[in-house]
Amino acid sequence: MKAFVVDKYQKKGALRLAEMPEPELRDNDVLVEIHAAGVNLLDSKLRDGEFKPILPYRPPFILGHDVAGIVVRAGSKVRKFKLGDEVYARSRDGRIGTFAQSIAMDEADVALKPKNLSMEEAASIPLVGLTAWQVLVETAGLKKGQKVFIQAGSGGVGTFAIQLAKHLGATVATTASAANADLVKGLGADIVIDYKKDDFEKILQGYDVVLNSQDAKTLEKSLHVLKPGGKLISISGPPDPEFAGKQKLNMVLKLVLRLLSHGIRSKARRAGVGYSFLFMWAQGDQLGKITSLIESGFIRPVIDRTFPFEETNEALAYVEAGRAKGKVVVKVR
Repeated sequence: MKAFVVDKYQKKGALRLAEMPEPELRDNDVLVEIHAAGVNLLDSKLRDGEFKPILPYRPPFILGHDVAGIVVRAGSKVRKFKLGDEVYARSRDGRIGTFAQSIAMDEADVALKPKNLSMEEAASIPLVGLTAWQVLVETAGLKKGQKVFIQAGSGGVGTFAIQLAKHLGATVATTASAANADLVKGLGADIVIDYKKDDFEKILQGYDVVLNSQDAKTLEKSLHVLKPGGKLISISGPPDPEFAGKQKLNMVLKLVLRLLSHGIRSKARRAGVGYSFLFMWAQGDQLGKITSLIESGFIRPVIDRTFPFEETNEALAYVEAGRAKGKVVVKVR
C-alpha cells in the first residue's frame, strides 16, 4: 500500500511517499480501507521529534492519527463491527498511521461513522472531538449554567469544543481574530475577544473552566479568569505528574515533568484553582457518543480545506501555518 513515512525526526522535514506492507491484523483489530485522514498539529510535532521522550516511534513509521473509512477485514475476536461498516477513529498511540491506504486498529478505538457526514467530514472529527469531550465532559464535568473559556475558537479543537460546551448548557467565551468572529459566534460562542487588540485577562472573570491550548504566557494569564475551585485544563502543556504516571514513564522522565510543571501547579494552588494537563487518548465508546450528537444536529464539522492524498506534505504545511479555520483533511480515495 502507499503511505507517507517519517524517515527521521526532522523539523519541517518532508514525509516520503512509499510502498509499505499492509498492516498486520491482530485478533481484536479491524482492517480499515482509508478514505480520508484528518491532519493535526500533533502530526507535525511528532515528525519534528517534540514527543520523542514520551512517544518513541522508531523511523521509518507512517504518520497520521485521524481516519474515516470502511472495514474490509476483522480479527477473530472482533464483535462490534462487520465487513462493510463505515467507521472513523483516532488511532491509538503506538499504532498510528492514517496517512496511508489502510490501517489496522483495535475495535475498542473505533466507532461507526455518523450517517450524515461524508468520509472527509468524519475524518476531521476524532482527535479534536475526543479532545473536547475528554476536557469538558470527562475532566471538567462541565454543567449547565457554568462558564467556560475556550481559547483559539476558530481552530480545530476550538470549533468543536464551543459547540459541545453550548450543548452542555454552558456560557462560552473564546478568542478569535475579527475576521473569524462571525464563525465562532455561529458555533455558539457568547463572548468573542479579539486577541489582536484585547486582553482576555482584563475582560473575563469568575469562570469555572479554561481550556488552554496556547503558550506558557497565556496559560499563566488563564489562572486569573477562574473563580476559586475552577479548573485550568491545558492540552499544550506542561505535562504534570499525573500524566507521567498514566503514561508509565521512567523515573527520570517523571522527575523532569514534575519540574517542568512545578511553576504552574504552584501558581494554581495559590490561586485556589486546579491545574491538569490532558493528552487525549483513543476511545471508541466516547466517539460513539459524539456520533449521536452529530447525527442529532447538535455538532457539525468545520473544514477549512481538503487536499488530495498526494499533497499530504502540503496539507501538513498548511496546518503548521496556523491559519486554518477548523480542520484540514486529506482525501485518500
